[in-house]
Amino acid sequence: MQLLQARGIRRTYGSLQVLKGIDLEVKKGEIVAIVGPSGAGKSTFLHILGTLDRPEEGQVFIEDVNVFTQKDKDLARFRNEKIGFIFQFHNLLAEFTALENVCMPGYINGNAGEKELQKRGEELLELLGLSGRRDHLPSQLSGGEQQRVAVARALLNKPAIVLADEPSGNLDSHNALDLHKLFFRLRDEFGQTFVIVTHNEELAEMADRRLVMQDGLMV
Repeated sequence: MQLLQARGIRRTYGSLQVLKGIDLEVKKGEIVAIVGPSGAGKSTFLHILGTLDRPEEGQVFIEDVNVFTQKDKDLARFRNEKIGFIFQFHNLLAEFTALENVCMPGYINGNAGEKELQKRGEELLELLGLSGRRDHLPSQLSGGEQQRVAVARALLNKPAIVLADEPSGNLDSHNALDLHKLFFRLRDEFGQTFVIVTHNEELAEMADRRLVMQDGLMV
């Protein structure tokens, strides 16, 4: 089953053509790594897949929904419900605890009560080995713990797909390897689908597919 399809994606900033017509298909439960030199357009492409940016040309389908035909409000809700994001810098909110950070997408969604969200958040923190850190602020967590909180946050709304942009780029080699293993565990146990932009060749080689971008094209 094709979970995600991107067709003919093009994006230009000023006179710079960043994406020159990219196609991609991702199956449910697949882990796809996208590698390539800096400036190849990897992050721009990922942001379009995640509906954070719109292409000038091309279409993106997630679970057979042509995402960019939706109005902005509907697209924001679709993004919140169907797409999880993990970034190099975890982007945790400093004034909120680990559990509160994990629950934030659910609070924004508004489809579940606070107790239900907290239960789901606690289950995810336990799954990721952080049950003893639920009440800690981000400043009280290690880099690896902060990134695992970010992973839990990405999973809270049970997204169809998780998009990760250099998720281990800010971690030491030990924590990076732990994070990579976690992605495969989530895929094997829960069927989670990932598209990961990375410079980490070890992670790329572990993936089901390793795709190379260069000069705005998939090569």
